[in-house]
Amino acid sequence: MDSATLAMARTGAPPAGWPRASALPSRMPARVPVTVRAGLLPWVPFWLSLGIGGWFLLRNEPGPGFYARLALAAGACLLLPPLVLGLARRRRCAWIWADRCRLAAMALLLVLSGAGLAGLRAHLVAAPVLEFRYYGPVEGRVIGIDRSSSDRMRLLLDRVVLADVPPRRTPARVRISLMSPQDLPAPGQRIMLTAHLSPPSGPSEPGGFDFRRLAWFERLGAVGHTQGPVMTVARPADDGALALHRLRMALAETMRDHIGGQAGAVSAALVTGDRSGISERTNEIMRASNLYHIISISGLHMSMLAGFVYAALRLAGTAGQGLAGFRALPVHKLAAAGALAVSALYLWLSGGGVATERAFIMVAVMLLAIIADRRAVSLRTVAVAGTLVLLLGPEALTEPGFQMSFAATVALILVQEPWLKLAPRLPWWSRPVLMLLLSSVVASLATSPIAAVHFGRMTQYGLLANLLVVPVVGTLVMPGAVFAALLAPLGLAQPALWVMGLGTQWMLLVAGWISDLDGAVLLLPAAPAAVLPLLGIGAALLFLGPLGEAANRMALQVRRSLGALLLAGAALIWLAAERPAILVAPDGKAVAAMTAAGRVPSKPRGGSYAIANWLEADGDPADQVTAAARPLWQGEPSDRRARLAFGDTSLEIRHLTGKGARKARDIGCPPNLVLVTDGEWPMNEMRDKGCTIIDITRLRDRGAISIGIDRGRLDIVSADGPGRGRIWQ
Repeated sequence: MDSATLAMARTGAPPAGWPRASALPSRMPARVPVTVRAGLLPWVPFWLSLGIGGWFLLRNEPGPGFYARLALAAGACLLLPPLVLGLARRRRCAWIWADRCRLAAMALLLVLSGAGLAGLRAHLVAAPVLEFRYYGPVEGRVIGIDRSSSDRMRLLLDRVVLADVPPRRTPARVRISLMSPQDLPAPGQRIMLTAHLSPPSGPSEPGGFDFRRLAWFERLGAVGHTQGPVMTVARPADDGALALHRLRMALAETMRDHIGGQAGAVSAALVTGDRSGISERTNEIMRASNLYHIISISGLHMSMLAGFVYAALRLAGTAGQGLAGFRALPVHKLAAAGALAVSALYLWLSGGGVATERAFIMVAVMLLAIIADRRAVSLRTVAVAGTLVLLLGPEALTEPGFQMSFAATVALILVQEPWLKLAPRLPWWSRPVLMLLLSSVVASLATSPIAAVHFGRMTQYGLLANLLVVPVVGTLVMPGAVFAALLAPLGLAQPALWVMGLGTQWMLLVAGWISDLDGAVLLLPAAPAAVLPLLGIGAALLFLGPLGEAANRMALQVRRSLGALLLAGAALIWLAAERPAILVAPDGKAVAAMTAAGRVPSKPRGGSYAIANWLEADGDPADQVTAAARPLWQGEPSDRRARLAFGDTSLEIRHLTGKGARKARDIGCPPNLVLVTDGEWPMNEMRDKGCTIIDITRLRDRGAISIGIDRGRLDIVSADGPGRGRIWQ
């Protein structure tokens, strides 16, 4: 680029000696400085994400009018660029401002498209959701087997048949936990069992994790459990997808048998994606050591596999060229094509989960960039991968895996250029160690805030654990898996599986050691809903700003400052957040109040799921029995009473369940009383009472409830609230 164009890029106006806009010919096309557009592509997934995230934050489901307005606004964005360019040609607008308007219109168009895409996806995956509790026979086809957090095996069924439930109201998929050990059916088998089913549960508190949304996009219409046996109705069909699934499960079983123990279960999970053999104890130590991301097939595994295959093929091709004296073949392109094929095979072998598909897209874009003689590792390739993932499944934006994998990748790319400048000055023997240390530190810094927001915990020694384990995964586990796959047809896979088992045993050893250290896990209170969007937007404005923005340094500094302010605002909002004083479960069977000693449930047993979530959201390590032993509640189990003081205001809570709920109407109801019951209370009687009554009818309509005191008055917030709610509610 010549000096005159650079000058125009920096100032936004032609340099001295150039004709002014009034002297330009009317047919002159818009001249766009290259530096203004150089950083445009990485912002495409950002703008899409703004629209998608905004759609998910809507409190009520938008109707046709909302999408009509989106379409009109999108049409205006398409019409605006020709309009401003016409003004520029008629010398009524500077060319640089015309182009900026065009870019702004495109950004707004992407935001609107993101919102429309999210709405379209939500309606395309729509499937019936069970509207009541069901107990009876369940018939369906097994399409998935996994393990729950309580170490029980679970079956995922489709083609479901429920007694006395018409097909139009029957869920497309149900998931059933097996309460007793028994032989598992093969994928594709049609089975019958007797089970308790219920709709997917809502959040245990306002603003909490809403399982219903996750279930909606998975087309999961009911969850439940069974105490009885599973009976086979029909043998597995010979259709392609489930036949391949059975092959995967058989391969996973073979790996578990040959390697043995939890090391075999982890190895099988890394290759086939089948985590049903991993115990909850193993999951817990992997979480506490910040190594759980290794169990889930993601970008780490896909990039390690692709990198190993690419390097091996390129080395072999180069050696072959040297021996044959033939140098015309593009070895690097052939190696990239081979790595792409192996990555696709790994995608199929692992079952093609959402995280694996996302990782494959990212790796495929980078390998295709090599084939097309483009830079493989850059923000542009990551932007293309992110855009494709969001277009295929906009709901991925809300998933921790998507957020953490792309945050880590972007952070590593941003430090790549400084590292390349520094590395030649370092001793050759120190570069691999320092590169590993730098990449681990950068990835941990990028993902730790996201993990803390989603999971309410920070692993104090996660960096050390990753430094000890990730190199072993890259040098033993993933290469061992490749050689095992190559040697399996010859019956010689055992040595490669043995090497792979050594790597997974080392991983479990490190995870157990790290998780047992004092202070290995720091529990944090739940972050308010605004924290994560502010973190994402702030980080993008702060770190993505320098791309191609030499044209206007003032705008760049403003953008960076705004990004830093958003990050600081997110931290302040989190630090200043207060947990709810009183929480009521959506079934009315659990109530807990906050005291100086921590949250105190009304009972030591019952409502354990909601109470466990509340204590975790408080950052409290106590279990329900320990928390209930704190002083506050009094009375018999069916009639629990507590009194809380908020400054000059005193509030009494009464929790009536079971037989206590039947006598609720006979008790006094002063204005400072909050009465919670799992029974029904007629609305006309409720209006005559002076106290606040929360019965099961209100909870069914509103979901979980939090109660606080604001200026001497009750502040009651419900999870669902009035109105239509979202499509998954």
